[in-house]
Amino acid sequence: MEVNSSPGLEGIETATGLDIAGAVIDYVSAQVDFPEIDIRQRLTISKGYGVSEIYIPEGSEFLGKTIQEVMDEEKDINVLTLYRGAKAIPNPRAARELEADDRLLCFGKLDSLRGMIPKKTKARRRPKVQDLQSDELNQPHEDDADQ
Repeated sequence: MEVNSSPGLEGIETATGLDIAGAVIDYVSAQVDFPEIDIRQRLTISKGYGVSEIYIPEGSEFLGKTIQEVMDEEKDINVLTLYRGAKAIPNPRAARELEADDRLLCFGKLDSLRGMIPKKTKARRRPKVQDLQSDELNQPHEDDADQ
């Protein structure tokens, strides 16, 4: 097995049915001096870095693009897990295309992570109001005739 900074474990996990990434994290967690500190907290100790989940909604500019295209090296973001429906894919391949409703658990520069979250629009919804015709205004209402 090759060792690199961003191993692709999806193939071996699919073939074996084992959660290799989870086992590695469990092993590393057991070896640290402060096991009571959550792994997410350990990853956020580096100043300016953190963990965030990025949601890919319908209509996103990221749809159909690969993880590698979205997470270019300049952003300094690593995708830890891709959540697609009920399936969790640890260390997803960089060539995997993103789909609507995907969620990416990422570690990286906080500024870069914030830049990936779509801006919320402040457009207000106004109900469509139909103009009344002038002859409708002059017609007596049925309830008015009884009085």
